[in-house]
Amino acid sequence: MPIKLLVDSASDIDSAEAQARGLTMIPMEISFGSETYFDGVNLSRNEFFEKLIENDIFPKTSQINNYRFSEAFEKAVSDGSEALCITMSSNLSATHQSAADAAKKFGGKVRVIDSKNASIGERILIDYAQRLIAEGRDLDETEKALNTAKTKIKLLALLNTLQYLQKGGRISLVTAFAGELLNIKPVVEVREGEVKLAGKALGSKKSNNLLMQMIEKSGGIDFGMPYAVGYSGLSDEVLKKYLSDSARIWQGQTDSIPSYQIGSTIGAHVGPGAIAVAYFSK
Repeated sequence: MPIKLLVDSASDIDSAEAQARGLTMIPMEISFGSETYFDGVNLSRNEFFEKLIENDIFPKTSQINNYRFSEAFEKAVSDGSEALCITMSSNLSATHQSAADAAKKFGGKVRVIDSKNASIGERILIDYAQRLIAEGRDLDETEKALNTAKTKIKLLALLNTLQYLQKGGRISLVTAFAGELLNIKPVVEVREGEVKLAGKALGSKKSNNLLMQMIEKSGGIDFGMPYAVGYSGLSDEVLKKYLSDSARIWQGQTDSIPSYQIGSTIGAHVGPGAIAVAYFSK
């Protein structure tokens, strides 16, 4: 029986990419004051960062409700297919609970996976799900494999500024101001489904080294599994510099490194100029 894969836009997969990959993408809603958009549908990542930089209003993201998930699930299984939905971390949004509640009325034909992640961390779990489905795994096998694999996902991000963490209420204004004065570059990670401060360093060079050390300390990247790097903002120049500095991690392991622009769910909190690495640890 065919398995259809549904994802939310917190994975930073937009509607065009979803269509090309045969996925159903259900968008989050993003509001800048009175203006509301569907993430990855009528608000591109570039447009989001332009608004984030230009606006004093901090954007708000609304969870995807039960009704919208029910509609998507109904359509997915209407031809006799089964469905698998991967959502952003339940610790970051009530979106997962909405999906889980909506799935209850489909008698096991719809399964919902809490990625315990977001952005490119969620994306690589979706990549793995597509691999499993292409291999012919059934719904039970795929669900079990994903729930096991997701515990090995690491998402690390190096921030260029503390300003947006302060705007989003994650840190105090005093901490942000002191950090900017001292040129502190924090590294955050998704741990147990939540964004946590993992370390900090003075200046970009030391923070790049810290990021490499953290990757190695975690056991290193499992290159047999999906992996990705990402950047926030309108330019990927900082990411290119990081990849050049960290070449020893990638050389001899891969011919190409999948690179993506980070979207609104994480981008609102990290601001422009951040870089991220997502991988399954060995």
